Amino acid sequence: MPLDPLLVQFALILGLSLFFGLAFEDFHAHSGLPRPGGIRTFPLLALAGGLLYLLDTDRKLPLVAGLVVLGAWLTVAYWRQCHERTEDDRSAVELVAPICNVLAYLIGPAALTAPPWLVIAVTVAAVLLLTGRRRLHILAQRVPIGEIVTAAQFLVLTGIVLPLLPDHPVTTLTAITPYKAWLALLVVCTLSYTSYLLQRFVTPARGDLMVALLGGLYSSTATTVVLARAAAAKPATNAVAQAGIILATALMYLRILVIVAIFDLPLALGIAPATILLSLAGVGMAALQYRRVRRVNTGTDKAKTGPRNPLELTAAAVFAVLFVVTSIATQWAQSRFGALGVNVLAAIVGFVDIDPFVLNLAQSGPGGLPLDGLISAVLIAMSSNNVLKAVYATAFAGWRASLPAATALLILAAGGIGAALIH
Repeated sequence: MPLDPLLVQFALILGLSLFFGLAFEDFHAHSGLPRPGGIRTFPLLALAGGLLYLLDTDRKLPLVAGLVVLGAWLTVAYWRQCHERTEDDRSAVELVAPICNVLAYLIGPAALTAPPWLVIAVTVAAVLLLTGRRRLHILAQRVPIGEIVTAAQFLVLTGIVLPLLPDHPVTTLTAITPYKAWLALLVVCTLSYTSYLLQRFVTPARGDLMVALLGGLYSSTATTVVLARAAAAKPATNAVAQAGIILATALMYLRILVIVAIFDLPLALGIAPATILLSLAGVGMAALQYRRVRRVNTGTDKAKTGPRNPLELTAAAVFAVLFVVTSIATQWAQSRFGALGVNVLAAIVGFVDIDPFVLNLAQSGPGGLPLDGLISAVLIAMSSNNVLKAVYATAFAGWRASLPAATALLILAAGGIGAALIH
């Protein structure tokens, strides 16, 4: 016999309000000041809200009247708070208690009307915000205002600019639409920004391969330059730096695979065997190099190795321009020289920035180029980029010091070219 829906909703209201009330009492247990609400009050408020809603489900006048009464009661309690002082003679005024009481009251009608997952998610979020006060304040103190502004810019670029862009070609030079170009930018920036935040706030100034691992998800080229410079500045750290350079490139293959899969799953499946094998080979060579390390300490710090924020408007604008230029160049090379022209262009862009080129192929690809041709172009671009990183490692760390990393990068490049020739 199926359970009565009202019985299930009643259990949901009672369970969530008890859970919320328990967290509320634990939150105020150490304050020493009385606050309205708790493990008994919240269930009563939630049940009252649910019953008042059921009395008039159309106009909801009883529910509104109950909310007005609750608001008046909370106003009196808040007025009393204004005259209270804590033990260290600070003001005891806070809005947390009134807001929690209102939220507890609304659990009842919400459980009767909204999907259960939404009511549960809101209650859990409220509990986490309530109990995580100290950690959230510490986080707020650690995050500089510049990072908050950048996050706001990302929301503007995603939620405002992206929906306003047309999703149809605006020029005959390329089939890429402004919407697709901006979407590609946001995908790359989001992945890079996640790695950036992890490097800066989760594992800042770490002297191990974590910097290289996260750097490979951010930008293997930038990570190569940073680690090569660190090795040149402190030769004792060279062994770790060389292992890190190889590991960053190994992660680059997986990063490209994920980005391509978002836009073109058949192309991602086509490059998956080669990229996964090359990534595993890179990890293996990095592990062999790392075994030579006796002392795991790169000597780098966040101030010297911190990556540039990928959501800065200047970086975003440069990426957008490169994406459009690469798209036009790819279309021209394919129409003029066919698959050979696209492969030559792939080798060239590897010395600039492969993300715009690869994303252009993943979103639409040059007209008439078969899947095997797209796979070859992506593999050639990654191989060309490995050659560039080998040059960077040698230039900044010296040929003798960079020999392990440069050799590994050239081996991976040769493997990528071999895989491209098979297609």
